[in-house]
Amino acid sequence: MASDRLPPVRRVGILAKANLHEAAPHLVEIAGWLAARKVGIVFESATAALMPPAADRMVADRTSLAADVDMLLVLGGDGTLIGMADCIGEAASRVPILGVNFGSLGFLTEVTLPELYPSLEAALGGTAHVEERMMLEASAHRANEVISRHVVLNDVVVTKGALSRMIDLSVSVGTEFVTRVKADGLIVATPTGSTAYNLAAGGPIVQPNVDAIVLTPIAPHTLTNRPIVIPATSRVRIQPTIDARDDVFVTFDGQEEFRVQAGDEITAERAREPLRLIKPATRSYFGVLRTKLKWGER
Repeated sequence: MASDRLPPVRRVGILAKANLHEAAPHLVEIAGWLAARKVGIVFESATAALMPPAADRMVADRTSLAADVDMLLVLGGDGTLIGMADCIGEAASRVPILGVNFGSLGFLTEVTLPELYPSLEAALGGTAHVEERMMLEASAHRANEVISRHVVLNDVVVTKGALSRMIDLSVSVGTEFVTRVKADGLIVATPTGSTAYNLAAGGPIVQPNVDAIVLTPIAPHTLTNRPIVIPATSRVRIQPTIDARDDVFVTFDGQEEFRVQAGDEITAERAREPLRLIKPATRSYFGVLRTKLKWGER
């Protein structure tokens, strides 16, 4: 996707992984560093609870953070960033995220702790590189009404319950019928999500700047059911065939789950706004792939 530069950053929202107590001293230090530069700070509610009490600390829930700050700093792993990204998508906000990883390098939380302050300097100075990542708007429909709606960064997954037989899914793109998939499920992934569940299910890796959606069957009954890459302008429709023996669920970025009934339809299409991800200048996408996937190692 296209990239651009950051607008002026006057207020930063800070979110840490739940119960990440080792982040507490870093949160205090970051707050002092930003305050010294006259930057306003708003902590996510659970993140503020990790720190020593302070009467003047500004606190907000995730939904408010997505709308009320100029930049978000996320400390944790990819799951923490994805959860916040989905909140941003729901709000149709353009607030950018800087992800800092506690542990090994993440696909999304690429900034390491030693890179934290140089990355913040670049963000505040307006020189940080910002990459846009496509998101999906997914809905569950019942009797022509939307009964569940989410905006996701990685994927929408329709899958069988743990004890169910494989399920039968009718898949269409726009008004055109594509195929019937008899499998454990189907993944509808963005390019960002191509390195998540899609990769584990045998789907292709898609570079994030490719404007596409990936459809990947999960453990298909027929080997001719293969992953397919379709244009990002497509609207995907999934209609499960369900009887009394079936348990079918749709999950949104692994964060929310919805049980599907007979006659329901799942749709997924490009969301109105992309996610804006602040990227470190020291590392390329292929560098991350080499590190995470151990390419070239023996």
